[in-house]
Amino acid sequence: MEQLTLPQLFAVWALPVLFAITVHEAAHGWLANIFGDDTAKSLGRVTLNPIKHIDWLGTIILPAVMLATTGMVFGWAKPVPVNWSRLRNLRLDMALVALAGPAANFLMAFIWGGIAKFGLYLLSFKYDWARAIVYMGIAGVNINLILMLLNLIPLPPLDGSRVLYSVLPARLTLTLQHLEFTGLIILMVLLITGILTPIIIVPSIFLKNLILGLYGI
Repeated sequence: MEQLTLPQLFAVWALPVLFAITVHEAAHGWLANIFGDDTAKSLGRVTLNPIKHIDWLGTIILPAVMLATTGMVFGWAKPVPVNWSRLRNLRLDMALVALAGPAANFLMAFIWGGIAKFGLYLLSFKYDWARAIVYMGIAGVNINLILMLLNLIPLPPLDGSRVLYSVLPARLTLTLQHLEFTGLIILMVLLITGILTPIIIVPSIFLKNLILGLYGI
C-alpha cells in the first residue's frame, strides 16, 4: 500500500489511539468495581465514552507530536482512580486490576485485525474508500500491542509496577509508590533515547504478524 501523507496518518491513527487508551482505562475501573471498589464507577469512568478519559496532553497533544516527528505513538488518558484498600483480596486483585488494561488492549488488537480484514473484503469489490478502513485496522493492531507491551514494564507508574507491588513486601511497595513521578521521567527518557524500542517493537511486530496472519492478511 502507498505511503500516507501526514494528514492521512493523523486521520488513520486518531480513532485507534483514542479508543486504545479509553478502553484500557475503562477496563481498570470495570474490574475494580467487580472486586469491590466502585470509585471509578461512581465518577462515571467505567464507560467507553472517550470524553470521560481524555487527558489533553497525554491523549491528544503528545501522540500527535510523536506521530508527526517520530512516526511512533505514545500517550495516556486520565488515570482511573482505584481505592486499593477497598479491594477484597488486595494483592491478587491489585495485580488483576492492573492487568485488565493490557488485556483489554490485547483484545482490541484482535478486533482491529478483524476490521482490517473487513476493509480488505470491501476492497475486493473495488470500494477504494475501504482502503482507509484497512489502514485504520492495522494502526489499531499496532497501537494496542504497543500500549499493552509498554504497560507491562514493571516501572512506576505503568501497570506492570502494580503487578510488581502485589508480590513485593509492603514496605518496599510503599517506597516504590513514592517514586512514581521519578518513574515517569525515567520512562520518558527511555522512550526518547530509544532504549525501550527493541523491548517493545520487536515483540509487537511478532504479535502483529501473528494476529494479522490469523485473519489471512
